[in-house]
Amino acid sequence: MNKSGQIVLVLISLLFTSYQSVFNGDDFFTMDFFIFTLIAWLVGWQYDKARYYEKQARSSEESYKQLLDSLPESILIHRDCVIVYVNQAAVWMMGAGSEKEIIGKSILDFIDAEYEERIKERVKQAKKEKRPLNSIEHRLKRLDGSKFFFEVSSLSILYGKKRAVLSIGKDITSRKLQSEQLIQKSEKLAMLGQLAAGIAHEIRNPLTSIKGFIHLLQANNRKEEYFDIVFSELDRINEIVGEFLVLAKPSAATFVEQDVKVLIKDVVTLINTQSILNNVQIFVEFESDLPMVSCEKNQIKQVFLNLLKNSIEAMPKGGIIDVKVREKEDDQISIIIVDQGVGIPKERLSTLGEPFYTTKEKGTGLGLMTCYKIIEGHHGKLNIQSEVNEGTTIEIMLPAITQSLLKMK
Repeated sequence: MNKSGQIVLVLISLLFTSYQSVFNGDDFFTMDFFIFTLIAWLVGWQYDKARYYEKQARSSEESYKQLLDSLPESILIHRDCVIVYVNQAAVWMMGAGSEKEIIGKSILDFIDAEYEERIKERVKQAKKEKRPLNSIEHRLKRLDGSKFFFEVSSLSILYGKKRAVLSIGKDITSRKLQSEQLIQKSEKLAMLGQLAAGIAHEIRNPLTSIKGFIHLLQANNRKEEYFDIVFSELDRINEIVGEFLVLAKPSAATFVEQDVKVLIKDVVTLINTQSILNNVQIFVEFESDLPMVSCEKNQIKQVFLNLLKNSIEAMPKGGIIDVKVREKEDDQISIIIVDQGVGIPKERLSTLGEPFYTTKEKGTGLGLMTCYKIIEGHHGKLNIQSEVNEGTTIEIMLPAITQSLLKMK
């Protein structure tokens, strides 16, 4: 450790005492001399010690930055959405010549507009979590305006003695395109044939009915119930087309922190009229102190609505639906829906979620297929167990948000 501070302050004490001795005639070795020299030595020692640790900290920080620069993954550190550090891999990924072109700018400047709300919520969650967030995809913009997909995980850290968010990830555009191409090649023809057969079958039936009643109308045999049937069949076609639109390629969902209790209560209130008309009672039981979930609330509400509607329709003579919500291990929220319906045969359970495989007389199977798709998009699971004439149990598992007890600024 360099002792220049001690030496300088002790010399100052000696020079001052010498001055007093020469010009004022004071004794050189006095009690004041020893006290001031001791103080100078102690202050100098503390000063040198502080400088030593500051130098060590700067050296550690430089080593840390060198390590980050050597990593192949892109790393960005941002505070209040303003970028304060990028490593060399991130500079290359963003198409910049140096880090100066990126540092100081908002991360929102590099986010595709469709993903802005998602990244804002992501930053909020990173500040609350104790551990790194799961990887998620974003679509970013390079400095030249070209877009790419970035798979990133985020973690709240201390940077420069202030709270910041470290995001680490990589460009997955090539991998994503390759995966999509492989999936399309392996499934496109099979799914196309399956959907085409299903559409033809589902739409042909109402069209046949409409055609027959129009012939009757042409024969001047006008009856009011004919019009009712025609409109009913047209609504049926419209419903099938609408379900296909839901299954079309979705836009980027904005995941927001939500209370699952509120979502379920809203859906139960909405469907309560239908349940009463069908002599069905819905009982909901929540575990206390449930954590929040990150979700697109309208999509999750659609899942709850579809499943409760299925349970009501499975009990033509009425009955009870129990909904139980609780927290499970591994930071999961479990939503269990139990009905007393007619049940599903075991041989049909494996086909649930496939289009046009349904136990309903006029069903398409697209509603349940949509539920599976939504829950999968939320990194959750949907499990169905059933016994004929006993009922069906559906469990939805969604990742919970675990919040730190300490507020992070």
